[in-house]
Amino acid sequence: MSRPLPRATAETAPFWESCAEEKLRYQRCARCGAVQLIPRALCSECQSLDLNWLDSDRRGSVLTFTIVYRAPSESFRSELPYAIALVDMDEGFRLMVNVSGGASAALQIGSRVSIGFRQLDGIAVPHAEVVE
Repeated sequence: MSRPLPRATAETAPFWESCAEEKLRYQRCARCGAVQLIPRALCSECQSLDLNWLDSDRRGSVLTFTIVYRAPSESFRSELPYAIALVDMDEGFRLMVNVSGGASAALQIGSRVSIGFRQLDGIAVPHAEVVE
């Protein structure tokens, strides 16, 4: 069984294209300044179409995490155990990412992380590393 991979939509294509260049980008409304937690066609605050894609400094804090000990499918078994975290980025958006070495005791709620990129079947996906 093959691993599920992300699929770009019209709204998320700029995000995935920037990942291929090892850049992390996020949306901010040019009208009201709101940062989008999830890429969309309209601003979630004022419904403006005037959204900009900005480069992130790729730093954030772990909001919460889980360590996976039982693989959801055979394609994940070789990576057990692994950690998945929700990361609140310094710019105000949120990512769900795997954490390198995250199954170790170093990962905690509030841990500062840096976002890098990992190639999975030809697609660059963000992943986090604890920096403290």
